[in-house]
Amino acid sequence: MSAINLVVLYVEDTAKSGAFYERLLGQKANALSPGFTAFHMPNGLMLGLWRKSTAKPEAAGGPGAMEVGIMTSEPGGVAAFFERAKAEGHTILQELETAAFGPTFVIADPDGHRIRVCEPDA
Repeated sequence: MSAINLVVLYVEDTAKSGAFYERLLGQKANALSPGFTAFHMPNGLMLGLWRKSTAKPEAAGGPGAMEVGIMTSEPGGVAAFFERAKAEGHTILQELETAAFGPTFVIADPDGHRIRVCEPDA
């Protein structure tokens, strides 16, 4: 059986984006190089940050065409994450609101990639 276990975001500056995700995720990167940074998540997923100018084939499209999701199951976790994101000065693309699937908000990383925070489906 195969599973999706890697998400790659094309970024301008891997060091800048790596520092952003270290703060956001509360963990250090597992792989660091001038053109690639990777975070191994506790659930087995890996988030890769690849310098856009070195990607082959050339990366087309841009930020905003998809979202990376962070699901928090702690009671009040989405609201607490939102307050932390505001306090840290993250770019808020969607304020905290209650959607059909529960509380959610969206921030942007340094390259404009969308990060949605929400609760897991029951």
